[in-house]
Amino acid sequence: ATLTMIALAVIWRPLVIECVDPLFLRAVSHAGAPAHLAFLALVVINLVNGFQALGTLLAVGLMILPAGIAKFWARDITGMMMVAVAAAMLSGYAGLVLSFSTGVPSGPAIILVAAVLYVLSVLFGRFGGIIRKLLPAPHLEA
Repeated sequence: ATLTMIALAVIWRPLVIECVDPLFLRAVSHAGAPAHLAFLALVVINLVNGFQALGTLLAVGLMILPAGIAKFWARDITGMMMVAVAAAMLSGYAGLVLSFSTGVPSGPAIILVAAVLYVLSVLFGRFGGIIRKLLPAPHLEA
């Protein structure tokens, strides 16, 4: 995890630019392809480690659910990253507490908490939540 965080800090800027406009990154720098390949390598390494710790389906769920949660609470990439990290940390902590108190295995408990957070985000999310769309916004307010 520490090596992943260091590598992400190194490739952060080209990775964000590639997500927004890959053609611009190719025009101004040759860092796009190495950053993309490094990111894919990090995804594979972390996914394989997650397979050993949680199992196939749970590892994929733990990678996807926080990003899905963040989509409903932030619009820019920095906000999405912060929300995704907070959702993953909350899911991990609450899942371990749930596992300890009920005797449910820890992996499924963590994913269960993340899934509940995702459902709550779909319903009440600030950007695209179902309840938010049903209620009319005040005049001249986004």
